[in-house]
Amino acid sequence: MAQLFGEEVPRGTLLPKIGSLTQVGGIRRIELKEGNEKGMEAVDFRTGTGFGFTVLLDRGMDISWAEYCGCSLCWHSSTGQVAPAFYEPEKLGWLRTFYGGLLTTCGLTYAGAPCVDEGVELGLHGRISHIPAKDICIDGSWEGNEYRMFVKGKMRETIVFGENLVLTREISARLGENKLYIHDVVENEGYQNTPLMILYHVNGGYPAIDEDSELLSPTLKVTPRDEAAKVGMEEYNRFQAPTPGFAERVYYHEMAAGEEGYVYTALVNRKFNRGRGFGFYLKYSRNELPCFVEWKMNAQGTYVVGIEPSNCRVEGRDKERARGTLQFLAPTAKKEYHLEIGVLTGQEEIRELEARIARCKK
Repeated sequence: MAQLFGEEVPRGTLLPKIGSLTQVGGIRRIELKEGNEKGMEAVDFRTGTGFGFTVLLDRGMDISWAEYCGCSLCWHSSTGQVAPAFYEPEKLGWLRTFYGGLLTTCGLTYAGAPCVDEGVELGLHGRISHIPAKDICIDGSWEGNEYRMFVKGKMRETIVFGENLVLTREISARLGENKLYIHDVVENEGYQNTPLMILYHVNGGYPAIDEDSELLSPTLKVTPRDEAAKVGMEEYNRFQAPTPGFAERVYYHEMAAGEEGYVYTALVNRKFNRGRGFGFYLKYSRNELPCFVEWKMNAQGTYVVGIEPSNCRVEGRDKERARGTLQFLAPTAKKEYHLEIGVLTGQEEIRELEARIARCKK
């Protein structure tokens, strides 16, 4: 049942009080019109609680914006929401169109650092975030006393004589909730075993990230990616004010899982709004995404913390192959991934999630 304005509102009570659902929430398709974002289509969600977010249909159905009651959950880069035509696949060119946002998907056949894998030059983080969706369906409907809205579409990463992977993504939300749901299915529609690398680049920003903000996680072990990440490693889960010259620090986490194999992590700012607290959590399946990457980047302007469940590390596909950890998808095979992202509106919700995480580690 929808929780609106501090109380449960059954469908039969709500509908007589409004002329259209758009009065309290809903979903709509829009087109961006300026600069290097011109022509892109997107979908705006509003859940009626103050939580809203935007899905970019032309950028792999990733989530560029999310806020709760005017407070952003995520970091936005200086590039803006760049249209896929500006994609530069070579080396670090991916960064010229990396808008940050709540979610940027990396993959599907490669993710992580640029490399040369079996003679093929691969750039940073793959192509999927720059592939526009097709077969798009946008709708909302009542299911009893719950109103569910969703967008669904398909992105195909393919090349003649090579891979042919299809990502079918559905992003949904319910009226009266402060969270969203992602359901991805990756299918190999080609005729050869194909590398599968996928990483969900979730980018926390101010005010969720601020001086003394924290990463809450059921971490059993932390491994620095390189020498740079060893600097201040004992503070891997705490963040500092924007710092001149800060070099990115990347950590690999071994996570404990709770019921049914789910992992909960969160970025929280306990000091926000005079101690009322604010943040957001990420829930994912460790069985589906066995790896977790933390990107700690506390520089000026690039002030962001990435929490990134994945099926791989981020040194490049060649390193993954050499370790024997590179995953493959056989012809006709499918892999499914389920994620949930939700707002932590204050100290009580932060404490509840912290207790849930503590139980996972026992």
